[in-house]
Amino acid sequence: MEINGIAHIIVTVSRFEECVAFYRRLLPFLGLKRIVHDQEDYFYCIGGRTGFGVVRAADQYRRENFDQRRPGLHHVCFRARSREEVDAVWRLASELGSSIVRAPEQGGWASGYYSTLFEDPDGVRLEINYIPGKGLLAADPSR
Repeated sequence: MEINGIAHIIVTVSRFEECVAFYRRLLPFLGLKRIVHDQEDYFYCIGGRTGFGVVRAADQYRRENFDQRRPGLHHVCFRARSREEVDAVWRLASELGSSIVRAPEQGGWASGYYSTLFEDPDGVRLEINYIPGKGLLAADPSR
């Protein structure tokens, strides 16, 4: 078997209303333009062969924020089709008041790796990257 990518990612957030407002702007910008669920405790969009949603945290956790050093999710990375798209998402994240962890820059993860890293209102880290060509997959002889 070889999987066909990741179908969706759902993130549990304590600041649900703020996060939904944030993702209402960010996700369509990334191409996730179809809102599938827009409910009191769940928001979910699809597009670009990707699904992303946020769900309201249980009552006992609503005073907590995301911490990438705790067990569980570290960050989510969306792949862009160009360096210019990475720059455009960084500008939008800045406009939305995101905590910018790293402005767009060249990185050493793969040849040509270019990315930005920022946080949603709950502190969930989101990365947007661009890798020219096949990136690390080019080194895989099975492809």
